[in-house]
Amino acid sequence: MDDDAFNMSLRKFLKYVGVSSQREIEAAVASALQAGALKGDETLAAKMTLEIPGAKLQVSFDGEIKLA
Repeated sequence: MDDDAFNMSLRKFLKYVGVSSQREIEAAVASALQAGALKGDETLAAKMTLEIPGAKLQVSFDGEIKLA
């Protein structure tokens, strides 16, 4: 295994996931606010699941997103 190639590929994937996830969350929250489903002072439970079938990895991360 080429550690440098692996590290760069992993960082690129994580950057893509981070940026894409943030956009999706922002759009979903904006839509829910506009529809009146959220007031804007909530703390939202969040869960992220990472799967890499080839490495037999499946792990979930739980957290919160505070709107105010």
